[in-house]
Amino acid sequence: MRAIVVGTGAGGATAARELAVKGFEVIIFEAGKQFKPFRRLLSIAGPLRRAGLLGNERNFTRLFPPMDITRSAEDLVLVRGLTTGGSTVLSCGNMVRAEHGLKEIGLDLTPEFEEIERNIGITEFPMERWQPVTRNMFEAAEKLGLEPKATPKAVDSVKCVSCGLCELGCTTGARWDSRSFLDDAIHAGAVLHTSSPVEIVIIENGQVKGVIIKTGNKLRTIKADIVVLAAGGIGTAQILKASGLPAKDNLWADIVLTLGGVLKGANQLKEPPMVWYTKDEDYILSPYLDILSHWFHKPWRNVSIDDRVGIMVKLADIEEGAVFEDGKVQKTIKEDDNIRLDHAIGEAKKIMETAGVSGPYINGVHNGGHLGGTVPLNKGDVTSMKPSWLPEGLWVADLSLSPRSQGLPTILLTTALALKVSRKITGDLMRD
Repeated sequence: MRAIVVGTGAGGATAARELAVKGFEVIIFEAGKQFKPFRRLLSIAGPLRRAGLLGNERNFTRLFPPMDITRSAEDLVLVRGLTTGGSTVLSCGNMVRAEHGLKEIGLDLTPEFEEIERNIGITEFPMERWQPVTRNMFEAAEKLGLEPKATPKAVDSVKCVSCGLCELGCTTGARWDSRSFLDDAIHAGAVLHTSSPVEIVIIENGQVKGVIIKTGNKLRTIKADIVVLAAGGIGTAQILKASGLPAKDNLWADIVLTLGGVLKGANQLKEPPMVWYTKDEDYILSPYLDILSHWFHKPWRNVSIDDRVGIMVKLADIEEGAVFEDGKVQKTIKEDDNIRLDHAIGEAKKIMETAGVSGPYINGVHNGGHLGGTVPLNKGDVTSMKPSWLPEGLWVADLSLSPRSQGLPTILLTTALALKVSRKITGDLMRD
């Protein structure tokens, strides 16, 4: 039986691996090219940045195509990975169990979380390798009663060289990404095609028949019995709408806002991002040197990266945003989101002040990279792990399925959802 998997991020690679090892003929289509870590800009970024010649964040996508950056509104930038490994190759390697909204629909992913954690190997980055400012901020958060704790990470501290540039790709192989699962799928017989965006899903009489892909300027029809969409909250919704199927205007992004402070010689870049975090009801705080803001946010321009200190707010935003057939996205920051962000930024400022980080305290760029919610599961879908309106043979295995924003790292959630979906596919077909 032939299965097509669309996307190679946390969801797609997991689904492809599971289907391939169970004997399916698996064809994987990835819109982007093979991933290569990026370092070219670093040697020239400083002078260009100080002169204001880097332009805006969109220029970075031209220099580094795997990182797709677009503005969904004047005040919000959305970031996603378009390459083998999807957004996992551009991540900080954080592996937190994100379950916001799952209990309400009766979905328990505990077995999947446990299996993936064992498979990948989750550790904490050694505190003795944190920069002094990071340890000071951790202790400040403790004094303030915020109960910080080390972040579970898929990072091998022995291989890690503490370059702080996880989001440009790991050059040493210290950080896990979904290409590991992708390699397992290929070893089991799956075939990968890069630079092959899927345009539409072919549906006849309520049954999936395959997909149409674009290679260069040509369109090709590829037939299959099963199609698994794992192109992320934007890509999956775009393909569905282009295929004449609905997607919900329920897009969420886990909005990130980094407060920047100053401490001479802080060298916060010389460690992995987000080595600890504090958790509130709908956001986390975590030490984070926001490279996007450092390079492209004018108010941050006058401070050296060696002296910049950042604390991230990652907020569970209101689930309201639309993806259109042409791939354009409409997603804004709501008034309630801004109110909650202001509160969280106030907490971040207290941590900095207590830890001896001085001002001026300046907010960075509002951005979001956890894109989900456009094909949300409800209570009636949990048994099948598939929204009831999807045609026979068409499945979704990415963060689109999560109905609620998390305000937490989401790689583990995406992988767990895909594992449960793919085992539902194989289990149903074996019973048939």
